[in-house]
Amino acid sequence: MIKRTLLILALAISFGVGFAFNTVLTNTTKKHINMKRVTGIGGIFFKCNDPAKVREWYKTHLGFDTNEYGAKFEWKQKEDSTQEGYTLWTPFAEKTKYFEPSAKDFMINYRVENLEALVTELKKEGVTVLDNIETYDYGKFVHILDVEGNKIELWEPTDK
Repeated sequence: MIKRTLLILALAISFGVGFAFNTVLTNTTKKHINMKRVTGIGGIFFKCNDPAKVREWYKTHLGFDTNEYGAKFEWKQKEDSTQEGYTLWTPFAEKTKYFEPSAKDFMINYRVENLEALVTELKKEGVTVLDNIETYDYGKFVHILDVEGNKIELWEPTDK
């Protein structure tokens, strides 16, 4: 009788522990799936021989409103049209080292939400994170490499 009671108790505890473990794993997986990652393109950056000349050409011929950083295209957030956002277009000098270690002549900046949480997940997934998160008045930034070694800039803007 005692053996049977102990066996039932052991099975009940085992079931309870398994249920709790499954709940934790399921909730962790749901957080991962539901977490927003990239929410849009924050900027298009590319190398050129003469950034000032390229900015002037785009201003003259395509009507870009350029400044020393390029041009800003403003838009409204889809989920909340009272919130504004923007995408940058920026020509860089051909010899810039900003895109390194990528050898490509371009880099895309992606807008993200909750950069710290995203970087934690990316590291768990084995993604190469090139630097620490940097914070400026206009947002937080970090750089990663994609599967082909293209440098990508992730940006959590402060314009929310």
